[in-house]
Amino acid sequence: MANYNKVLLIGNLTRDPQLRYTPNQQPVCDFGLAINRKWKGADGQMHEDVCFVDCTAWARQAETLSKYVTKGQPLFVEGRLNYRTWDGPDGKKRSKLDVVVERFQFLGGGKGGGGQGGAGRAAQPGAAQPGAAQAGAAQPGAAQAGSAGRAAPPQDAQRQETSGAENQAPPAGGEYDFSQDVEDDTIPF
Repeated sequence: MANYNKVLLIGNLTRDPQLRYTPNQQPVCDFGLAINRKWKGADGQMHEDVCFVDCTAWARQAETLSKYVTKGQPLFVEGRLNYRTWDGPDGKKRSKLDVVVERFQFLGGGKGGGGQGGAGRAAQPGAAQPGAAQAGAAQPGAAQAGSAGRAAPPQDAQRQETSGAENQAPPAGGEYDFSQDVEDDTIPF
């Protein structure tokens, strides 16, 4: 029997991300998302519902999230459900269902958030993502350039000069080793 565990969420952070480190110095970031839902009931009245979801990010994603997002900002999260159980201080069994973040995307809006994109492992913190910025949204510490409203890269960013030709030549020997490909399976939204 096949199994599939995938969660896609878009919501606003309920609190500032809390970065901590495991005993072996692995970064872990905990944060909450509020996902709003509006619908029209059978009586014709509009109803609202809010779902609160706890999320956990690890490694570089944890550090990036804790550095660039704050309470109230919108965020797209892709991950998997994780069920944890433990014994509470009163001796009772406790359990919790949360989302382990596999990828994320910064979304525009929020408190001066701008539209800088980030897709977890694929994006580098502080790098502008083409098409992710919203016109008229300002990124803190960045100037807008062009009519597309893209955020300028940070002042300390270094430009990589390359023609791209070296990446297009077939490898010597005619065999290509796919095991050395960089994991880049993210799709910018």
